[in-house]
Amino acid sequence: MSHTVRIGSGQGFWGDWLEAPVRQVEGGPIDYLMMDYLAEVTMSIMQKQRSRDPSLGYARDFVPLMERLLPDLVRKHIRVTANAGGVNPRACAEAVLETARARGLAGKVRIAIVTGDDLLDRLDGLLAAGHPLANMDTGEPLATVREQVLSANAYLGARPIVQALARGVDIVITGRVTDTGLTLGPMIHEFGWAPDAWNRLAAGTVAGHIIECGAQCTGGNCLVDWQRLPSMDDPGYPIIDVTADGAFAVGKHPGTGGRVSVASVTEQLVYEMGDPTNYITPDVVADFTTVRLAQDGRDRVTVRGVRGRPPTEFLKVSVSYFYGYKAVGTLVYAWPDALAKARAADRILRARLARLGAAFEEMLTEFVGVNATHGRLAGPPHADLPEVQLRIGVRARERAPVERFTRELAPLVLNGPPSVTGFAGGRPKVEEIVAYWPALIPKREVTPHVEILRA
Repeated sequence: MSHTVRIGSGQGFWGDWLEAPVRQVEGGPIDYLMMDYLAEVTMSIMQKQRSRDPSLGYARDFVPLMERLLPDLVRKHIRVTANAGGVNPRACAEAVLETARARGLAGKVRIAIVTGDDLLDRLDGLLAAGHPLANMDTGEPLATVREQVLSANAYLGARPIVQALARGVDIVITGRVTDTGLTLGPMIHEFGWAPDAWNRLAAGTVAGHIIECGAQCTGGNCLVDWQRLPSMDDPGYPIIDVTADGAFAVGKHPGTGGRVSVASVTEQLVYEMGDPTNYITPDVVADFTTVRLAQDGRDRVTVRGVRGRPPTEFLKVSVSYFYGYKAVGTLVYAWPDALAKARAADRILRARLARLGAAFEEMLTEFVGVNATHGRLAGPPHADLPEVQLRIGVRARERAPVERFTRELAPLVLNGPPSVTGFAGGRPKVEEIVAYWPALIPKREVTPHVEILRA
């Protein structure tokens, strides 16, 4: 096994910069390319796609990326871990294998698929067996929304990825595994970390958390000194150099833009952070308060001291369900009296909708350029603003009132306050609301499966 393992982040979400993984592979040496695609709402989108077409349900961007990268991946012996499989890892893997054959790489690419996370078809049996899958926020049993459920996926950990890598595959395609597991899995495989090596597993989990959002730890979305970040037109994506004791450094390829600093890494560490002493994953509970960062030269931050402890007996389950309908519309009002016009338009629209009997669960008005970001903290505007965007959103369990809203907004262009501009695209679109339902299930109820496919 190598003394130091290099893991590069290639995607931080479905829709991330498509050049990033290419530059990671071409820009210098790495051993693994980690690509993270999934978020809670992503699974429901993919489930809808698969319901319409059984060949879909995965991150389709992944396939053309592999088409570009496969020759270099094979030549450089770079292995890939990706949760691009979504709710259909097999279809994703078969599409990549077809691409490999088309590129003349038949017999040279082995892919593992990790399944077992998708619980949608098992929900009724689990509920009948006494697993309420209660909402972690409200305590309500899942039975209250069972008929509206669109997807249900348990968060698997790193272990099935380790099993796949041990079988010599080049690419591991999973469904819903933890974001951190995509990085931790290669570390466990390379260094043979024991299942109870809590501190090392916690270090690998912290490493995975740092790079799971791509360039967000190398200057992207970074508040500190953002105006002086170099060459953000060509940002470097993060690379982890880790050793067998769990110590690691965060860096990026030389010559790429952005910056790796204690500040940039710290901002990513606190991203999506709940209790920092209790960062729970299927593999370990990490204590983020033990993390010690140090600048180690230009664009390099070392990380040490991470402590961990045994995980819980549960897996988190991400359930999405149909909640109702929504629509959002905007109108832009110009100087003079831009804010007064926008407020008047809001009052007029609300009065018309009330007269028509359109009742909403929520109706939210924002004045973009005034208070949409900071709300009441923004205080009164300091001057007569040159322009204000009126943004109004509505939500209802039924479709009819939302459709009524979409028909009443556009007439304000001619029968409301003056100087409307920026209205384009026609009526706002009625959209279905997909709500999130977090739950827990005992680990014994979920069995991951690893299968090997070959081009």
